[in-house]
Amino acid sequence: MSTTKHHELTLTKREAARLERAAKKNQQARKGRFSRWLQESRKNREALASRPGPRGWARPAGGAMSPSESLFEVRGTTVQVCGLYPFVAGSGLPVIGAPLGYHLRRRSLVCADPISWFLAGIISNPSAFILGQPGLGKTSLVHRFISVSAAWGYIPMILADSRPDYVLMVEALNGQVISFSAGKGHINPMDLGPLAASLWEIEDPTHREQAIGEMIGRRRSLITGLTAMMLGRALRPHESSVIAQSLVSLDPDLRKPPLMHELISFIKSRPDDLRTVMMATDDRDYDERIRDLLDALISLGPDGVYGDMFSKPTTAHIRPGVPVVFDISGVNENDAILTAAVQSLCWNLGSATVSAEQHLAVAAGRPRRTYLLVMDELWRVLRASEEMVHFIDTITRLNRGRGIAQVMVTHTMNDLKLSSAHLTATAWGFVERSSMVFLGGLAKGEMGNLREVFSLSQEEMELLSDWTAEAPVDYRTGKAGLRPGAGNFILKTGKQAGTPFHTELTSYEFFVSDTNRDWEMIK
Repeated sequence: MSTTKHHELTLTKREAARLERAAKKNQQARKGRFSRWLQESRKNREALASRPGPRGWARPAGGAMSPSESLFEVRGTTVQVCGLYPFVAGSGLPVIGAPLGYHLRRRSLVCADPISWFLAGIISNPSAFILGQPGLGKTSLVHRFISVSAAWGYIPMILADSRPDYVLMVEALNGQVISFSAGKGHINPMDLGPLAASLWEIEDPTHREQAIGEMIGRRRSLITGLTAMMLGRALRPHESSVIAQSLVSLDPDLRKPPLMHELISFIKSRPDDLRTVMMATDDRDYDERIRDLLDALISLGPDGVYGDMFSKPTTAHIRPGVPVVFDISGVNENDAILTAAVQSLCWNLGSATVSAEQHLAVAAGRPRRTYLLVMDELWRVLRASEEMVHFIDTITRLNRGRGIAQVMVTHTMNDLKLSSAHLTATAWGFVERSSMVFLGGLAKGEMGNLREVFSLSQEEMELLSDWTAEAPVDYRTGKAGLRPGAGNFILKTGKQAGTPFHTELTSYEFFVSDTNRDWEMIK
């Protein structure tokens, strides 16, 4: 049996003090390292809380995951995996065009506008039609088109702003505001602007003849349409011939457009060329056949009900290449005929200016500009004279060839329902020929033939109807909230399923387009 002896270590006081100091130093070092680690850990947690890490948010309820396994990868032919690729669920609309808002179901971004989609080949005609009850955001949607188009180098033209809704926007874009109303500005309907006279400078005789002939036809159609509006009926053949011959006799080369009183005096003078056109046997026969036409022209002249609005030289011509708006808010809105006459006049002058500018650009070999023509409050001109449907139809059919995209706006399809089936079909054709149609809130009785043209599903029709509900009222404050359909639209292209989206406005857009105080779209 062996024994083990334990030897105790005997330390001097100096050695014990040295060991004690070393232990304290090690303890302080450990505390320092722990403090530094704690500070670094806190900084790392704060940094991770401000941004997700490679496996998610490193914070409570952040969803950070543990290390994930590598995905199991297989290969197969398109025949074997055809149910997986191409994917069953599509990727949605192309991200092309003005950003309009978010998809109401997918919450993805919805981008669209008539110019961008036409240039990308998505649609065949650069035109859009917007339908929706008042106060649901049609004008705000147009404002988005205008602001983005101007930023991308396209020229917005609002040629009849009757409220006004677009003056602030055009001013913000450093554009041209032309005010026109009784006692504020004048427009000579026979003056198509200085660019029309410049068409004589085109060297190619064939091109020059074609351009000038077009301008002469535009002026003839405009005066004929205005006269028919005053008469409340279509012109008879001899009345149209008198206007055409008188304009050619007074201003054959578009360089000195006559004033209204000069046209009236010329017709009253019974010139031989008009006698020949009318086949009048004597002065009495001439006066009888021309009486109604003169009555209409006199109403537009200085002695008529509208004073000198249409009987003095044009105050301001459109400057090509800059955004422009005709502010006609001062026109008496209770005079439907005057309002429609001013609208059609402004539309025609704008379209003629653009067409003349395009002819000059082609002749000079420089790039043509692209314009966005906004035709708002379409119902006004149709209410004043149903015959104006043919005038609008002509403008909308020819714009594409002139580099003009158009956006037409009205409230419902009932606005396009006229007295005869033929006129109604022509007006409904405005919507049918529009490659893009934006549908806001509509009651079922206001949809007209939309279901036949665009194959509206039952779900889409119910959605449009739901958007027409009034805003709920908070009885504690007595104020209404947002209407269910405020800012909501369905984008239809052909007979494909529509895209429901909600328009989002920036704070600045809200300022310039706030036409309805109940629509507060700032989130």
